[in-house]
Amino acid sequence: MALTTMCARDVGTTAVLRARSAVREIGIIALLYVGYSAARTLADGRLGPALVRAADIAHLEQMLHVPGELELNRFLTMHGWLGLAADYWYASAHYVVTGLVLIWLFRRGQDVYVPARRALAVATIVALGFYLTIPTAPPRMLPGFTDVMALHSDIGWWGSDASAPKGLGGMTNELAAFPSMHAGWALWVALGIWSATRSKLLRGAGVAYALLTGIVVIATANHWIVDVVVGQLIVLAVWFGVTHHRRRTTTVPVASEDPLRETQAA
Repeated sequence: MALTTMCARDVGTTAVLRARSAVREIGIIALLYVGYSAARTLADGRLGPALVRAADIAHLEQMLHVPGELELNRFLTMHGWLGLAADYWYASAHYVVTGLVLIWLFRRGQDVYVPARRALAVATIVALGFYLTIPTAPPRMLPGFTDVMALHSDIGWWGSDASAPKGLGGMTNELAAFPSMHAGWALWVALGIWSATRSKLLRGAGVAYALLTGIVVIATANHWIVDVVVGQLIVLAVWFGVTHHRRRTTTVPVASEDPLRETQAA
């Protein structure tokens, strides 16, 4: 009876500790996101310099013979239903999928969750530095491109100001094209899944999500290809930096040469 009571007490204590940890993590993520969103609005809002940077990126891609965004953008414009699906993906997936994977990693254990959360936070802060110092216009602001989201804003829940909900356009920074953290966060999702499971199905889903998100942000004319590549490189560099640092600082206890003596000493 006493043993049963002790076990029940331990289970209850563990549940309380996990609940407290979950609440703390929710608070940390919420504060990070609010701070990130608020800081983005502090960026230089002058359109002229941002358009010049966008034109420079377009010129760079032409010099490197990178396949143009214009073809993908025209394809979505010509196929309305596909464009609408891409709009919903762009406006929603990076919130929903990133949040669900964070919760899933938390439930998988601290060994996979903590470095993943740190990598997400650090990569996002690095990207914020770019948004504040070199605001860059997306392709949809240049001649020849169609703003696919604005094209379907009467159907979706977003307005004509990027992916912000209707009436909240002033709370978003439309000159935050470089780098693309839609693409960066999508790669983070893939890396998080790979670190936490050996399931080929889940790993494949993570890779497919990252690839499809990259295509969507380009085809909707919200990001340049360079934006996508740089956003993913930031996440990749931070991810390996964080995980490498964690491996170096994690000490493995040295096994005692005489377990019996260690037990008696305890």
